[in-house]
Amino acid sequence: MNLKNIIATRPNKTIYRDGDKCIKLFHDGFLKTDVLNESLNHARIEETALNVPKLLEVTMVEGCWAIVSEYIEGRTLSEIMIADPTNREEYINLMVDIQLDIHAQSSPLLTNHRDKMFRKISLTDYDQNVKYELQQHLEGMPKHNKVCHGDFRPSNIIITKDGKRYIIDWSHATKGNGSADAARTYLIYLLTGRQQEGEIYLKTFCEKSDTPRNYVEQWLRIVAASQSVKGNEEEYSFLDRIVNVVDFW
Repeated sequence: MNLKNIIATRPNKTIYRDGDKCIKLFHDGFLKTDVLNESLNHARIEETALNVPKLLEVTMVEGCWAIVSEYIEGRTLSEIMIADPTNREEYINLMVDIQLDIHAQSSPLLTNHRDKMFRKISLTDYDQNVKYELQQHLEGMPKHNKVCHGDFRPSNIIITKDGKRYIIDWSHATKGNGSADAARTYLIYLLTGRQQEGEIYLKTFCEKSDTPRNYVEQWLRIVAASQSVKGNEEEYSFLDRIVNVVDFW
């Protein structure tokens, strides 16, 4: 494998292009179970009607785990939006359309979103009373079985020259409530300091899916608690304000 052409870097992985292949190389210490779970999620999503790069193999490279998939020639929606900021709302509309296409799919063997969130709440640093209240709140939310991306953002959408749309990075995919997935995307906007863009996104999602805004917002406490498990101290105080339902605007 040729590991000279880096196309992206993340805190715990590096992504390379080798001809018509994309190699996601996980850094030393990345759990084997997480790598295998991501590849399994990817394979299951391939069985839906969505456009995703073909999974080619899971292997070891220089002692580290790697997922090898088809390389898709194109630009991410994030790159397109940066290059053409005047059409931001048009691109957010496209983004929401793609997310609703995801939610229209079914993949029964994916991890249940509710179960994943229940486990993550258990792992938070909140006291037992807060954990119990959050888990009760989660249990009271409507139960759906839609495919949810779990990390849906413009950088995870690739647009080819002929306009074909591919969705990448299925490591957090679950089956569950599409509004929980939207709340997660909205939270990403808030955490990255793009509240104005986030407001356009949420408004567009609610209009296109015919979903009341306050219904999506009811998921925010749950996804914020889940995010707090990652231990990013810079985010924690903001997430804590959401979890404790303080007015954070």
